[in-house]
Amino acid sequence: MIRRMIIAGVLVSGAAADVCAQDASEPPVPVESNTPGWALQVTPYLWAAGIDGDISPFRRAPTLSVEKSFSDIMEDLNFGGFLDVWGRYDRFVLSGDLMYVDTTDSHAIGALPVVGATPGLTADVDTVEFQATIKGGYRVYEGQDVTFDVLAGVRIWHISNDLTVNYGAFRRSYGEDFGWVDPVIGFRTFFTITPKLSIQAQADFGGFGAGSDSTWQALATVNYLFTNRLSVSAGYKILDVDYESDGHVFDTTLKGPVLGMTYRF
Repeated sequence: MIRRMIIAGVLVSGAAADVCAQDASEPPVPVESNTPGWALQVTPYLWAAGIDGDISPFRRAPTLSVEKSFSDIMEDLNFGGFLDVWGRYDRFVLSGDLMYVDTTDSHAIGALPVVGATPGLTADVDTVEFQATIKGGYRVYEGQDVTFDVLAGVRIWHISNDLTVNYGAFRRSYGEDFGWVDPVIGFRTFFTITPKLSIQAQADFGGFGAGSDSTWQALATVNYLFTNRLSVSAGYKILDVDYESDGHVFDTTLKGPVLGMTYRF
């Protein structure tokens, strides 16, 4: 199950996604547009993250230490999707970053010690993790080669766990879910190096005890523009959260390289 929670964070890779295009946002973003009016871009991305921390997915369950690489998690993945959307109207900006990961961690406990052939006892843990970071802000500086935005918003978490125990015709299930909302504030800056090459950096922090005790994330990417509408990005992302409430613990750090593709409308 732990490995499964890990995937949720690790996979932040899902349908292949973090990326770039022209005005950018959370995951890898691409080229910046300094012209007035509307600018909109969509970036599916891949985040090959590993996870490190402490997790207690069920209330009153023991807290377990987890340390998994991205490769350790892939085998349990059912589905993962990651999408970043960035919009701007003149100097007003809007950012949305969505993550959905579904994993199953199966364990064979073994046969019971009785006479004759007996079926094995197995336990399956299905975990669904959803996260959305939604922020709005303002472009405080816009130069020929550099832009700087300040943003504020919320990071929404929801984690659902289902445990199923099987032994022949015997089957018992138990489910539990929990979630919270964190206020966050941050910035995003974009540097144009050449007409086709750029660098983006962004970070935010929050929690402040409202949901989690603390949370922060940072992302830096190098972006390459293929056409006026299509670009690719590669970089590194870190997401940290320290949540503990009502018997649930989710104190983890997710980090790893990101790769994405951005389409600008």
